[in-house]
Parts: sequence; structure tokens; C-alpha cells
Amino acid sequence: MAMRLHLFAGLRVRNFQAARAWYERLLGEPTFFPHAAEAVWTLAEDRSVYVVEHADGAGNCVVTIFVDDLDARVAAIAARGIEPDGRETYSNGVRKVLYRDPDGNEVGFGGAPLEAGS
Repeated sequence: MAMRLHLFAGLRVRNFQAARAWYERLLGEPTFFPHAAEAVWTLAEDRSVYVVEHADGAGNCVVTIFVDDLDARVAAIAARGIEPDGRETYSNGVRKVLYRDPDGNEVGFGGAPLEAGS
């Protein structure tokens, strides 16, 4: 039997204030701030990403967010001044666009295969 839960995926950074500006360009405005060194972005119902100052763990996080319209998401992020650090297409056609924050954490956005002829 499945239980009800809320997923929080965390990213540790060295300097919260510096990282906050970068993540706001990547994800938009935070949903809330649990305390002075943490911000949370609710991406969908019961699914959130948070950034927290934790110098010892900074740069070792990996998060992938699968979205309905990958191309629109990448374009919106580019309009806010961040370009991808890499792109991948898997053998099944699923696409992934990678971003790395200034600490080296990896945030990927995944998308469904392009339709034939696209």
C-alpha cells in the first residue's frame, strides 16, 4: 500500500546568498524560506527542491527533474541568464539537460523523446 508523502530533494551550497541568486535564475522565485540559510521551491504538488547552506557537503548533490516541456524550460532558464553545461539523449530518446551551480552541484532537467519529425 502506497503512503502519502512529500519529496524534498536537497542541494547543499557553500554560500546561501550567492547560491540563492543562481537558483532563482534557474528555478524562479522560491516558495518559502524555512530559515535564513535555506530556500524551498515547490515544483509540483508534494514535490520540492531546497537549497541549504552546508559548506562541508557543497558540490556533491545530484537532482533530476522530469518536465512536460523540456525545450520551453531550457528556453525560460536561458532567458534568465543560465545556459546548460551539457545535454544527453539516451538510447530510448529521453533527453536530459544538465546545469551545474557554482559549487558543482548538478541539476538536470529531463524530457520525453522528441516525436518523429520534430
